[in-house]
Amino acid sequence: LCPSRSTGRLPTSTIRLDRENISSIGKLRSLGDILSLYLQQNQIEKIENLDSFPNLRFLCLAGNRIRRVENLQPLPHLSALDLSHNQIQVLDTEELPHSLQILDLKGNGCTRQERYRDLVLAALPHLGLLDSQPIRKNTAEEKAAGGSSSSEEDYEELFPELRTPFTVDKDFFSDVQWELARRSRRRRRESLEEHRARLEELRERRHLLLGL
Repeated sequence: LCPSRSTGRLPTSTIRLDRENISSIGKLRSLGDILSLYLQQNQIEKIENLDSFPNLRFLCLAGNRIRRVENLQPLPHLSALDLSHNQIQVLDTEELPHSLQILDLKGNGCTRQERYRDLVLAALPHLGLLDSQPIRKNTAEEKAAGGSSSSEEDYEELFPELRTPFTVDKDFFSDVQWELARRSRRRRRESLEEHRARLEELRERRHLLLGL
């Protein structure tokens, strides 16, 4: 398991395997030094085998084929979870780690459940950002917390990992441009190789004809 491409922005505690056509999360040896895992835009259908990352704080599974929120309890330190744009129709809030401070479920049918937001807030006492919207606490809660509710910018200050590509939206277009440029370079290289092979074939035929 290794990052899909090198980038100076991502620390060594990060694994990035987005857009790699991954269909499942396999069982790995324990990787306790990994804090951030990016698996967005793959073909993953099930959340599983994440106990290999016991200290994980950030998990991005956006843009996959996940139908259920499950098997996240082995992640007691998980602070931010992006499951946006999957196929989750019914949300079981008991499966969400209580440590979550940021949760994104946009683009899933479960966000249309009756009292969806109330249920999520009741299950996650530390949540400050839900579907990119700050949680507005009542006055008593704000005083107990020592101030007003946090904004998305506040969380970026608290969690620098959020400045790297985390959700489908953030830096999505730059990633698309990178991918298009990579494919364009590959097509040019393949065309050049085909052209060279064709020239070599023509040279060989010419030699054969001259030899006759």
